[in-house]
Amino acid sequence: MEEQEKAHLADPGLLAAWLAARSIARGLAPPVPDHGGWRVDTGLPGEIRRHVFAGPVPGISALAASIHGPHIFIKMCGAGQQLLGLLPPRWQLCPGGFFMRHAGSLQAPDLPAGYRLEVTTSQAITTARILTGGGGIAASGHAVEYAGVFVFDRIVTEAAHRRRGLGRVLIAALGSRQRSDSACRVLVATEDGAKLYASLGWQIESPYSTATIA
Repeated sequence: MEEQEKAHLADPGLLAAWLAARSIARGLAPPVPDHGGWRVDTGLPGEIRRHVFAGPVPGISALAASIHGPHIFIKMCGAGQQLLGLLPPRWQLCPGGFFMRHAGSLQAPDLPAGYRLEVTTSQAITTARILTGGGGIAASGHAVEYAGVFVFDRIVTEAAHRRRGLGRVLIAALGSRQRSDSACRVLVATEDGAKLYASLGWQIESPYSTATIA
């Protein structure tokens, strides 16, 4: 069991860099150390703050015991049941995801006919959008390079435009703006998204589990 838990532990430095870059990408406050992990005060509708941990640490149980209301999320690199075992009964699991990384080249596929690609960079945030002929957004995503990582964030293809390779085009377009060859590409994917990224050569660093009080 101990070896299994260690296998789920993500590189704390990599996770911290990802979280800091993610905060930049979303215009949030930078993460601060808290209870053996990091806290991000989001102040968003439905989310007051989130606590992120590289793996199971005693601070998770102490933190969870001090929280009694909704809209606060605890996120941990590790299996959902592993996280749930550290929490009081009032906590519930949310849909899980995966913390992933990529090394090597990103192939740039051709954009399907009828679409056009726009890529802009402003204040460290690169935004890529794939537009339809009528100007509607078919797919979009963001990226930030910071502290030795290149983070992909909010990669979304609208339902009516899926299975056309637009996600691959977005990833390649965003990746083309990476400045440092040594920066590690990282992201957090949903279960469905992880299948796409795996096909593009991404590796799972760890399961990424979330819990909150309903």
